Amino acid sequence: MSDAVDLSRDEATDLCIGAAMRAGASAATARSLARASVAAEAEGKPNVGLAHFVDYLNAIESGRIDGRAVPSITCPAPAMIHSDARAGAAHPGFDMAFERLVAMAREIGVALFAQRNSYTCGALGYFTERLAGEGLAALAATNGPALMAGAGGTAPVFCTNPLAFSVPVASGRPLTIDQASSATAFVNIRKAAAEARSIPEGWAVDESGRPTTDPQAAMKGALLAFGGTRGANIALMVEVLAAGLAGANWSVDAPSFMSGNESPGTGMLVLAIQPSFLDPDFATRAAAYLDRLHAEFGIYIPGRTKAETAPPALLSIPRALHERLAR
Repeated sequence: MSDAVDLSRDEATDLCIGAAMRAGASAATARSLARASVAAEAEGKPNVGLAHFVDYLNAIESGRIDGRAVPSITCPAPAMIHSDARAGAAHPGFDMAFERLVAMAREIGVALFAQRNSYTCGALGYFTERLAGEGLAALAATNGPALMAGAGGTAPVFCTNPLAFSVPVASGRPLTIDQASSATAFVNIRKAAAEARSIPEGWAVDESGRPTTDPQAAMKGALLAFGGTRGANIALMVEVLAAGLAGANWSVDAPSFMSGNESPGTGMLVLAIQPSFLDPDFATRAAAYLDRLHAEFGIYIPGRTKAETAPPALLSIPRALHERLAR
């Protein structure tokens, strides 16, 4: 018997929806989480794909995600949408506001979505790329429970605090950049710990503030920012945008997303821009520019290889993971 199971995207989505509903989620929450996780898996990001979906199941079962929460959506200003996730997942509120957010950006030129009181959102680029698929440029920021040290310190005060950015590109997939403020994502530390592998120097410190290559010690200590102070400053900026403006928990005040029965109550901010108001040929010019950077200067363009390759017809996932979801 093979150690892997092949599923179509529809089959994987149905499998996840069923698993989430059995764990206690509403149909709407189950669909939102399933679509995002399957999309990440199809993008070749298993750490935030179906393996991460199990984290959502555990969080629903333990109460860190209220699987039946219905977000409260308000519009405090003509180009602003504010969502209170009410201790639920991050995705349903964005799904509920998506069409209104797109319409606002197309009419006014710019629109903002801010959310508080949610569980962590997984792959942040999922949100910006959906907007780019509607012809909009998008920037997103999100925070979470404290995992990373700030400039001049060794105690965790920020989450990995990623930024994501997507723009439409003519005759191709959107350009998407999605990266953490930390030297590596937390899921990479956790995976190394599960596989008993060491981690590179510069990724983390132990609980005494000493540099470590032991992932177990790193999980008790703190991640480090990429680029030292510069990366830590970006993390602080993301914290103020995502938690401050949205009215969410600061990372230092957020309950764990891995244990306990409380929502981390984190925040997210997404900015959508209609580029055609500024340059009707933006998507065409962007495509030509990216082609030039790659062809003439050898510049790596994020996602370019994937954009040139047809998406896989089937997703191959470990049998043990398939069995966990099926249960």
